[in-house]
Amino acid sequence: MIAIVFIFYFLLIRPQRKEQQRHQEMIEKLRTGDEVVTSGGIIGEVIRSDPDRLIIRTAGESKITIERNRVSRKIEFGEK
Repeated sequence: MIAIVFIFYFLLIRPQRKEQQRHQEMIEKLRTGDEVVTSGGIIGEVIRSDPDRLIIRTAGESKITIERNRVSRKIEFGEK
């Protein structure tokens, strides 16, 4: 029984916690000029960074305000 708990922990819980921690660190490090993809699929450039919100520029001069935790990933340089 204990072996099953350890297997469950190492195969499911631990990887999920590591991914959550990595995602949280990425969100905390977002700065002006970074390109991001939101959980809704919107792509934009961060033009202002507040502790709990970001303002991103999307197509043209459109600007939207989003919660930091809605960023799904950062687009790295050269990736598109």
